[in-house]
Amino acid sequence: MDTRTMRERMLAGELYIADDPGLARDAERAMALTHQLNTADPNDRSLRRELLTTLLGAFGEDSEIRPPFRCDYGYQTFIGARTFANFGLISLDVARVTVGDDVQVGPGVQLLTALHPVAAGPRRDKWEAAKPITIGHNVWLGGGAIVLPGVTIGDNTVVGAGAVVTRDLPPGVVAVGNPARVIRQVEP
Repeated sequence: MDTRTMRERMLAGELYIADDPGLARDAERAMALTHQLNTADPNDRSLRRELLTTLLGAFGEDSEIRPPFRCDYGYQTFIGARTFANFGLISLDVARVTVGDDVQVGPGVQLLTALHPVAAGPRRDKWEAAKPITIGHNVWLGGGAIVLPGVTIGDNTVVGAGAVVTRDLPPGVVAVGNPARVIRQVEP
């Protein structure tokens, strides 16, 4: 018999039940911290930094996330140094979300790690899974871009506004559309 908790199963990338009481406590913690962040005095950068450092798995030096910000758990989101996220970032961090250094994130970007079964029975029974997202260094995600589970975006890549990234993107390219496709190399 599997004696692991649903949190352990989730962190291992296996099927888990999201409304497990332990995971619900983790999600409530994240909701409380994001509420504080999203309602804090916009001029109090030190409080916002303190809240993000408490909430996230890592929050790099000289990085900023403009509220509102939403996440599932927070501890699965890792933000590098000098990264800027504009208003409305959503990080559904059921699996690890890693954002590199010097990344620019436009408004309304969604980083979605959660997967739901296609089969009706397991979906009805509330089973879920997730795959990690990795955003390389010096990436620019245009406003409204959506990055789906399991995607890695290479260093120096630009993702156009509104693009839906369904598969890995190599370093140094410009990708646009739904699904996102590479249209050219980034100029040196």
